[in-house]
Amino acid sequence: MRDAIAQGAKILVSTYNEPLITSEWAVRRFQRGESRRTHHRLRFQRQRHAAVLEYLRPWIDLYKVDLKSFDDRHYHELGGRIGPILDSIRRIYEIGLWLEIVTLLIPGFNDSPDELRRLTEFLAGISPDIPWHVTAFHGDYKMQNDVARDTTADDLLRAVEIGRQSGLRYIYAGNLPGQIGPWEDTHCPTCDETLIERYGYLIKNYRLTPDGHCPKCTTANPRPLVRPLRRPDHFSPVLTTHSLAVVYNPIGQG
Repeated sequence: MRDAIAQGAKILVSTYNEPLITSEWAVRRFQRGESRRTHHRLRFQRQRHAAVLEYLRPWIDLYKVDLKSFDDRHYHELGGRIGPILDSIRRIYEIGLWLEIVTLLIPGFNDSPDELRRLTEFLAGISPDIPWHVTAFHGDYKMQNDVARDTTADDLLRAVEIGRQSGLRYIYAGNLPGQIGPWEDTHCPTCDETLIERYGYLIKNYRLTPDGHCPKCTTANPRPLVRPLRRPDHFSPVLTTHSLAVVYNPIGQG
């Protein structure tokens, strides 16, 4: 963490190991970052209690949620339940934290048109401005040996189209750089101007104005790109999850 701050990191992220089971640890680390004027993000993958979210709320700006499926049977296979996840997504949005959703698209598991339609309609029903990242699966560990085939660019593009039909305005097809056309980029929801052009994690072009507006239709303010955070005086526009961030392990030494 000291190295991250010394190198100018603007965001500190607690991820990979479940951060909510070490919420006290995360708060202590984020308190250290607070004195150095950083922003803080959590990425969670399982269930939580509202009390933990309220405890963490003063110390976090951004939340990324893994919504692995929209079928409770699938969540039971993974050892959880979908209900608490959906309740938490609603609550995170209601209390005004920056919220993004990521779904790892696994062929034969969570990629049916019906399931993706229900998932994206749920998100759009909360807000069409919630960014949705649909990412490609590749076989590893216990999901090798033809348990599921790797996700293709066509799979991602079909999911993108379903999300668009559901009304989502910010969809990112991830981790197949150069294969998914404009869906790595950020576009103005009003005039469709390319605002941030990417190749994987590389930002190739950045065209937002300093106050976060589209340079073409200057009256538009792309809401999920620029949203007031706790210290807006020193923080440049957030670039969704493609922003430079430092990821650290909450079970480690920080």
